[in-house]
Amino acid sequence: MISKLAIDINCDMGENYGQFKAGGQDNALFPFINSCNIACGFHGGDPLTIQQTIESALQHNLRIGAHPSYPDLAGFGRRNMTIPKAELKAIIKYQVAALKGMVESLGGSLSYVKPHGALYNQMAKNRAEAKTVIEAIQEIDSSLALMGLAGSSLVEISKKMAIEFIAEAFADRRYEVDGKLRSRTLENAILHSPQEVADQVQSILENQIVYSLDGTTVPIHAQSICIHGDNPQALAILKAIRNL
Repeated sequence: MISKLAIDINCDMGENYGQFKAGGQDNALFPFINSCNIACGFHGGDPLTIQQTIESALQHNLRIGAHPSYPDLAGFGRRNMTIPKAELKAIIKYQVAALKGMVESLGGSLSYVKPHGALYNQMAKNRAEAKTVIEAIQEIDSSLALMGLAGSSLVEISKKMAIEFIAEAFADRRYEVDGKLRSRTLENAILHSPQEVADQVQSILENQIVYSLDGTTVPIHAQSICIHGDNPQALAILKAIRNL
């Protein structure tokens, strides 16, 4: 049982790349989550790391998602990029197809796509970019769902484009009053205290709200809650959530 309060807990994983370590605690987190967003090599994740992460996810019977990004290894996929539509579509198809093929080669199946970092944030506010990414996903596999920011325009766009949408909230990120995530370039964007994170998760699950930095109530309706695997407190956070 993940928590007394039923909710899908997802985590970004498989982001180590060669000698670069993004968190390095994936193995300890698997027992505490339901869904695993696996890097596809463009912001993190080398081929062996990706394969090993898939194997672990299958061993723990987790739902597996592809976690594609802008081609930005140097910036860990967190820098905005302006990319022509045809090129962006090819970038997404390349990553999703690779992850899907690797998962299936190991006897599993890919369930959804959750874009990473700057791409994720751009899709929540840039309709044209959102549509391009959705088109790319559907051209690979029309049965794949899209995981994205709860309360954003993606809810409407996904409905119009007939792709299943998984509304996501963040346990360890601060929200702005408009429901967007507070930029990582600003102070207090990330929550590190396990108790503070658990309180935010409980508020989302029981009351469908979070509080912005100034205390404003922000409504949020989510089907899945994300814990960032590169958060140094990720394991302690997951244990705190499990004890809710």
